[in-house]
Amino acid sequence: MSDAPKRITLEQWDLQYEKLRAAGAPQPYYGGPLSRHLKDGDRRLLKLSYDNSAAALRLWNLLLTEEDRLHEARASGRKIVGTMKDLGTVPVMAYSLKNAVAFYPDGAWWIPCVMELGAGLLEIADSLGIDESFCPVRAMLGAFVTGAHFPLPDMLVCSVGATCDDFSAIAQRLEGLGPEILWWEMPHRREPEPDEIAVTLPGGFVAPKRQVEFVKSQLQGIKTALEELTGERLYAEKLSEGIRKANQVRRCLSELRHLAFTAQRCPIPALEMLIAEMLAIHFCSDRQETIAVLTELLDEVKARVQAEVGVLEVDAARIFWVNPVADLQVMNLLEDCGGRICGTEYLFSHALDEVPEDSPPLDALAQMALADPMVGSSIDRAQRICADISLFGAEAVVISRIGGASHCALEGQVIGEIVQDELDIPVIEIEVPPVTDSMRPTVRTRLEALVETVRARRRPVPK
Repeated sequence: MSDAPKRITLEQWDLQYEKLRAAGAPQPYYGGPLSRHLKDGDRRLLKLSYDNSAAALRLWNLLLTEEDRLHEARASGRKIVGTMKDLGTVPVMAYSLKNAVAFYPDGAWWIPCVMELGAGLLEIADSLGIDESFCPVRAMLGAFVTGAHFPLPDMLVCSVGATCDDFSAIAQRLEGLGPEILWWEMPHRREPEPDEIAVTLPGGFVAPKRQVEFVKSQLQGIKTALEELTGERLYAEKLSEGIRKANQVRRCLSELRHLAFTAQRCPIPALEMLIAEMLAIHFCSDRQETIAVLTELLDEVKARVQAEVGVLEVDAARIFWVNPVADLQVMNLLEDCGGRICGTEYLFSHALDEVPEDSPPLDALAQMALADPMVGSSIDRAQRICADISLFGAEAVVISRIGGASHCALEGQVIGEIVQDELDIPVIEIEVPPVTDSMRPTVRTRLEALVETVRARRRPVPK
């Protein structure tokens, strides 16, 4: 374990980095001080607070060097696969091949935050007819046009159907600019009819077997395309091994989340936990290193829990957070207001569930894809959120709306009403743009009020 756990600034991390070097702490090949990323234009780093452990430094450096790894992969002759919208399915297939690496162009939605709108990606999207009425993932269009944030993929894959309407429209506009996209269809997950064979999916949702078979047929087409791209056969044994590796990541994250969300004192800040969960989607372009990074982070958290130390006060309000934030600084803000994260649903809970290893691999991946919370009803999603709130002991819920996102228009209200009806805990909705500076006082006031409400509910009722 490192020094006493605490949150520190970027400037303080430079001092901490020198201290770690002097102590002989090992560095991965992509290691170095966090402040070096400022030269890439990542100005938001100056305004964030960070965990002070060597494990957190490794996590951040892995995240902020992904573009370098993609360029290295291309230089070494590996094929780059851009996997859009399925959030955790196709990457498992791609990383089962020796000659492929996968990443999510969708991740460009955080560039306006990290670069504080300095990259001009949203303006490019505006010029292409995709304005602010769309989700901030429209920044992806600008990233493809400039070619400045990731190498253009050798193959683009995108799921459509029961997915985000905004993303489908943005991806269609992208294809109109020239990149060829391999589309695959995701049906709306529904309850089986009485005469249909039912399949219980990872995470507990249920779907008709015929839907699993349909998704499997779609994944078969992607498998064939990957084989043609790489010149390598994706045998069932290879795919099964890829699933086992993915499950290593998921098991590590499951233990990490349980410890982080249930410990008496919060052992790791919300921002680092958000990034850790995101690694499950596509392994940040290095599956083996993702496993190593998460293992080190888990070891750090275990040591802190055993020592009964943490980064926040023991009475911090226990908050369940729904939807990822467009501005990373809001996760810091929650903790500044006296809250801590005790449970999350960032739109990809299916990427955190273990993929079945006792089924044929394509069947297993089809089941996982259908477990996506966004391809079923809002009621399904709310029920899973309620189950996780109860599991982690959260005392209130924050639903962060994503500006322009079609799936956020009414879903937050549905989720909030179900949570309040079933669990009788406070729920608030806040809108989080890519940069919240102008509305920070308003967001702070609402979060402080929620924290105070939680604390008031803890006080004994006078007789």
